[in-house]
Amino acid sequence: MQLSVAMATLLIFFSTILYSYISYSVNKQLEDSIIKHANYLFATYPNIEQMVDTQKEVIKETLNVEVAIGRLPNSMPFLTSLRRYNELNSDYIELRIPYKTNKITNEHQYLSIKGNVTQQLKVKAQVYQGIIFISIITMGIIIIYAFFISNMLTTPIKILTANLYKMDETTIKTINTNNLPTEFRPLAKTINNLFMRIQNFIKYKKELFIGSAHELKTPLAVMKTKNQVTLMKKNSSKEELIEAVKQNIISIDEMNKIVSSILEFGRAEGAQLENPETIDVIKYLNEKMNEFKILANSQNKKFDYELLPATLILKLQPMLLLQIVQNFVQNALKFTPDDKSVFLKSEIKNGFFIITVTDEGCGISTNKDIFAPFVRSEKSSGVGLGLFLAKSASEALGAEISLSNRESKNGAIAMFKMKIRDIKK
Repeated sequence: MQLSVAMATLLIFFSTILYSYISYSVNKQLEDSIIKHANYLFATYPNIEQMVDTQKEVIKETLNVEVAIGRLPNSMPFLTSLRRYNELNSDYIELRIPYKTNKITNEHQYLSIKGNVTQQLKVKAQVYQGIIFISIITMGIIIIYAFFISNMLTTPIKILTANLYKMDETTIKTINTNNLPTEFRPLAKTINNLFMRIQNFIKYKKELFIGSAHELKTPLAVMKTKNQVTLMKKNSSKEELIEAVKQNIISIDEMNKIVSSILEFGRAEGAQLENPETIDVIKYLNEKMNEFKILANSQNKKFDYELLPATLILKLQPMLLLQIVQNFVQNALKFTPDDKSVFLKSEIKNGFFIITVTDEGCGISTNKDIFAPFVRSEKSSGVGLGLFLAKSASEALGAEISLSNRESKNGAIAMFKMKIRDIKK
């Protein structure tokens, strides 16, 4: 409805402009025509009175204008004038041109040139009526067309709404795009991609809860078993009691790791809700590189980096980016042998901002979903939430992360890739 009103308003606006232009053009043509006749008469007949007396009928037949001599009192303004008037249901345009003053009577004499413009004004009125008629017909067509278009647009939206209304976290399924018009398929595809991300998020969330319960259950079972065995012994020695307590402390430390990781996940989700900031990403990363160098030196490993371009202004949540980079570097250092190196590089390529971290470790296992919670390498002492948190952070930034093995030598490559817009260097 709003579309039809807008189009009707535009139609009225342009119709008004068209009629105004036609009306102005017709009036201007009539005035120019009568002035042209006047110039012709003054150039052809030097004696105005004689011309009026002898050539009046000839001029009327040839030029279709009436000429006459008029007089005005001396007190009246003596100026050239052009007027239009209606007389006996006919329309006229009259040009009065002063040409002399009677010295005896002091009366002003002027030449009156009058043309009948009734037919021209009728044509203009018919054009105006035609514009109104066409406008009414066009408005009707617009309303019908707008109604048709609105139905065509709302039907797919209703289909999408019905599909979305039936879904919840347990029944999310992709939308069938075959029943939608071609114009709506990109929207449905975007919604399906969103569904896939939601499904993955729910899947990983469930795995996080199940994994948390499983991981916490193991040290609790060890503590319980150890305590039961100790209590069953009637004459437990001091050493056995100390060993049981130490085992309990080890189990508690393991549980603390798990709880800390779950809290870290909560903080990471909170960081996703922070407002994006406009920062120089290269400057921000440069400030963190010294911390990574200190961490590498403490582990007898090398860390080098190359950050390009020199400046890159982006709008994002810095904590999420730092969480991803920290995870990449810490994992790389963890699996890199002593005296080996880790290299971080940033660059812009094909409209993407890319950060890669390359290590010289043992590589990654390709038969596991390494981004799932609590999935970790056999050589890892962590809980297995780092990459899961990095994946969640990258999705919040609208970016992608990936891990692959190096082809030329041992080691892995961790990559962060984000589409950038409105780059300011």
